[in-house]
Amino acid sequence: MNHFARLICISFFSLVSPFSNAQPEATTPIHTAQTADETLSSVTVITRRDIENSHALTIPEMLRGVAGLDMTIAGGLGKKSVIYMRGTESDHISVFIDEIEIGSAIDGTVSFEHLPLSHIERIEIIRGPHMGKNIGGSIHIFTRRNQQQPIITLSSGIGSDSSLQLKGGISGTVQNTWFSLYGDYLQTEYVNCAETTCSGDDAYDNTSYNMRLGHQFGTVFSLEAYALRLEGNTQETSFNEDFFQDAMGLKAELFLNNWWKMTLNMGNSAHKSDISDNTDSSTSFFYTDRNILSFKNKFLLSKMGTIFIGYEYQNDEVESHTAYRVKARNNQGLFAQYHGKFSKFSLNAAVRQDDNEQFGTYMTGNLGFAYALKPTLNVVMSYGTAFKAPVFDELYHPEYGNSTLEPEESDTIELALKGDETKSPQEHYKWSIGAYQTKINQLIDTSSTGMSQNLNQASIMGIEYSFQWQRDNWEFNSTGTWLKAEDEATGLLLPHRADQSFWMEVAERRGPTRLAVSWLMQGERYDDVENTTLLEGYDIWTLTGDYYFNKHWALRFRVENLADTQYQTVQDAPMAGRFWFSSLECQY
Repeated sequence: MNHFARLICISFFSLVSPFSNAQPEATTPIHTAQTADETLSSVTVITRRDIENSHALTIPEMLRGVAGLDMTIAGGLGKKSVIYMRGTESDHISVFIDEIEIGSAIDGTVSFEHLPLSHIERIEIIRGPHMGKNIGGSIHIFTRRNQQQPIITLSSGIGSDSSLQLKGGISGTVQNTWFSLYGDYLQTEYVNCAETTCSGDDAYDNTSYNMRLGHQFGTVFSLEAYALRLEGNTQETSFNEDFFQDAMGLKAELFLNNWWKMTLNMGNSAHKSDISDNTDSSTSFFYTDRNILSFKNKFLLSKMGTIFIGYEYQNDEVESHTAYRVKARNNQGLFAQYHGKFSKFSLNAAVRQDDNEQFGTYMTGNLGFAYALKPTLNVVMSYGTAFKAPVFDELYHPEYGNSTLEPEESDTIELALKGDETKSPQEHYKWSIGAYQTKINQLIDTSSTGMSQNLNQASIMGIEYSFQWQRDNWEFNSTGTWLKAEDEATGLLLPHRADQSFWMEVAERRGPTRLAVSWLMQGERYDDVENTTLLEGYDIWTLTGDYYFNKHWALRFRVENLADTQYQTVQDAPMAGRFWFSSLECQY
């Protein structure tokens, strides 16, 4: 029996030890079985209601405007989308679907453009390092779960560029069993035009499925299985890509008594891409297969706070047309975290030790402190360290890989002020403003020499704010980011990050109708490391609306880029102009 199998057996037998009569509690799982508030980090939570109000079709559309996030999109719907958090690299973000980490171990990125919003119940964005695994932060995606009577949802929609979407599903809870099954089909044809020339139709289609089945055994034990699978095709003038992604897992929770909860989570994620070059008929493929096991304990210490202790195992295997010298690597992590509240003070402290098969042992940690200036106003200070092992491309690619690379390491310090008046009987609002600085040592660079090297130290400074207000039927939301991310060795700005961003939305509900208008403004950015290609800033307006015929039927629409602004976030990959989409939905 191999090491991974032994760990599964040991963890499972520890879960089936004698029970007590403790009651389960509702928590928000964020990688270390804690609630979002217990991280004392800067957190944005996007609910199912937010997703439905936005009428966005993909995650990149939904996340545009979130404080601290920036992205590049290489054209229209379904095109390559890369997300940057607080000025760090795209592979400095850990992304989870139902606590299973996803992404390609070959280049370290996640294909956000293919992840459908119709399957998602909630998205949690945690900015800054926590538990050592993420220099920039993490994005946690939770698929849909309905804790009420069974509901059937159906929807069909059409839009610009021959866009079509069909989606539907059923979910609910019957006695102690919950279940969900959703499907989504999306297609479009985007005409890629750069100034006066067009490259023809860039077709895209995506078919996805999601299922979840769980059962509560008595009051102390629950078992749940979940899976998300998507596959499709992207056609462009120069290439044709078939893609496939999935994430599946099994989760068991046991309440040994009223102060000790154990959680076992095991799963697998796969990322596959087959590419055909239309210019020379060559083919290429990139496969990542990842196995994950986590075992976590939560201890409630009465008035003293909460302690989390756990273990994680991750094994990555890759296959490609490229001849990588090494094709597998594992990482084991031990972590402990404490969170406590004392009168006006809150404290969060964590330490993590990673044992990487290739790079050995690394110790990281974070410390957060909050003080309540008054019941609705808090000042928060935090400091955290993290490390990032090089990906397979950087280490073993036959053209630019360098097997002598060292991991990237970071230090981040943050100061924030947060206000919360959501319990006010008349007006509900919350706001935050914060500043941070991140230093990344041994930053990996592949542009200046043609080979991956630990060349530079990056210095990133930023200010971000968010404001949410609601009164009667009116809503106002706004976020803003100012960023300076530079290479300290050269003084040049890191590419692809806008230097500033501002987003605002105003919405009103009146009877069966809801209308909202939003404005996104982003500053200029460089498209290359040498800072020779400057992409101009831009602003776009978006209009969304809903009309409810009754409690079962609704008509929804979205018009993005109302002014038909021409802009691009990647050189020679112009974004779509005015884009509209409308859908008819029913729910029983």
